[in-house]
Parts: sequence; structure tokens; C-alpha cells
Amino acid sequence: MTVLPDEEMLSTQAAADILNVSRQYLVRLVDNGELPAEKVGSHRRLRATDVAAFKAARDAKRSSALDRLTSLSEDVGGYELESKRR
Repeated sequence: MTVLPDEEMLSTQAAADILNVSRQYLVRLVDNGELPAEKVGSHRRLRATDVAAFKAARDAKRSSALDRLTSLSEDVGGYELESKRR
């Protein structure tokens, strides 16, 4: 967990570190409009609140997908180890 002031501006590398992605991937997210950023000279800067909101949405989406995958696996008996051994 990282605690940041709401209005803190982050470099692309700092934001990438928080999201645990490469800087190049983060720049692609910014360039595609998936993550808001501001240009300061030739550098991109991201608001800490925007990075935190993106992370929360991404994590919720991943959790939902994992729940669906678990449900599908249970539906087809993917967790029934005893029946597979016989």
C-alpha cells in the first residue's frame, strides 16, 4: 500500500511502480487516453488520485474475472480431485 497526498503529481516511472507495470506500458495507457496525464514541458505527470483510481478499477476488474473463472471451474467439476484419481 502506498499513501500519497491527493494532489501529488507523479512521474511516469513513479506511477508505473505503483501500478507494478513497465514505464513504457504506462505511457501507452496515457497515450491511449486510458489514464489521464498532463504534459509539463516534455514530461508527462500523473495525479496520484488518478493513478489510485485506475489501480482500484483494474484490481476490481481482475477480481471479478477471477471470480467468474472460479465459478466456471466449479461448474465443470474442476475442483473435484477425488473423481479424477479414480
